[in-house]
Amino acid sequence: MNIHVINTGNFKLDGGAMFGVVPKSIWSQTNPADENNMCSWSMRCLLIEQGERKILIDTGIGNKQSAKFFKYFYLHGNDNLIKSLNKIGLSPNQITDVFFTHLHFDHCGGAIIKNDNEYRLLFPNAQHLTNKIHWDLANNPNSREKASFLKENFNLIAEKKKLKFINEGELYPNIMVKFFSGHTEAQMIPIIKFKNKTIVFMADLLPSIGHIPLPYVMGYDTRPLLTLKEKKIFLEEAVNENYILFLEHDYKYECCTVKYTSKGIRVNKYGKLIDFLS
Repeated sequence: MNIHVINTGNFKLDGGAMFGVVPKSIWSQTNPADENNMCSWSMRCLLIEQGERKILIDTGIGNKQSAKFFKYFYLHGNDNLIKSLNKIGLSPNQITDVFFTHLHFDHCGGAIIKNDNEYRLLFPNAQHLTNKIHWDLANNPNSREKASFLKENFNLIAEKKKLKFINEGELYPNIMVKFFSGHTEAQMIPIIKFKNKTIVFMADLLPSIGHIPLPYVMGYDTRPLLTLKEKKIFLEEAVNENYILFLEHDYKYECCTVKYTSKGIRVNKYGKLIDFLS
């Protein structure tokens, strides 16, 4: 097995929305905002090579939406999905599995592209993995999440018969999946055993190091009290099992570990994935 970090670019989101009830005077110490109260976030993905299987976890925001749509998110940086795959010697046609943690636009938008006003799959040879509960929500969203589920990001997958529903438990050897529902219903979190270590792709269960303290819950979460409960249980497990937490949205750091302190669970070490695996 080999693992590669895939950077797909950065975007900005409102700092208040990202930290919920936590006041700006506190969260801005670790996540400084610009003049519009926007903070920068990454859209960092993982590529796992396992024999003939090439598994991509999440795909970033993509580029097919309108200029009006993108003006709210201030895309920046030189990375994109295809360029990052090319850097490790892979083309989209070689990807065999696309694993969506969930179907919000910043996690799945890159899977479908638009050429000459026509949508097509970027990964035509891949099966695209989600679960039935979350798929049904994405296609019949509640009013709170409706703006995050854009059907042009996933309808074609079903039309092309490249959609596969999975359940909790072992997905592939050394890769298992757990569902968490505080952020959105049945968000899928992959847990990867690699070189006698455990890497957890945190998605929106823990967007950044700044979200480790329990009350730091995003305003985007549909059930914040459930997020609190899920975070508490998971972070205790992460300390006890010495998990490496892979951070999809942290602008500065790819990974961290956590530890117990007098103030509760806090960050222990942080840095690049390669540093934790060496």
